[in-house]
Amino acid sequence: MTGYLSVVIFFALIAGFAVVSLLTATLLRPSRPYTAKSDNYECGAEPIGTAWVQFPVGFYLVALVFIVFDALAVFMFPWTLVLRELGPRALYVMGGFLAVLMLGWVYAYREGILEWK
Repeated sequence: MTGYLSVVIFFALIAGFAVVSLLTATLLRPSRPYTAKSDNYECGAEPIGTAWVQFPVGFYLVALVFIVFDALAVFMFPWTLVLRELGPRALYVMGGFLAVLMLGWVYAYREGILEWK
């Protein structure tokens, strides 16, 4: 049980910090007596229409495809830095990674996700 005493103390400190932080923020936050001060605006211009605007699904599909290819860039950069040290096995592993990403691209292309409608 003594091995877990430090873990219990650590979690108690975390919970205490969270409670103290929330109470301090509640006490120090500014009060907003006027609703005009709570209104949203951009660059001093009055908002036109409602804030609840529905975007076409195409925006989300393009974002998902971007995430796939962003993951490609994130993993390929460090790989290129250590390629000589890792040898030919690293080349085969990256080939498999690229093959999986290409399958995702082919699937997106066949489903028509990459075509703007």
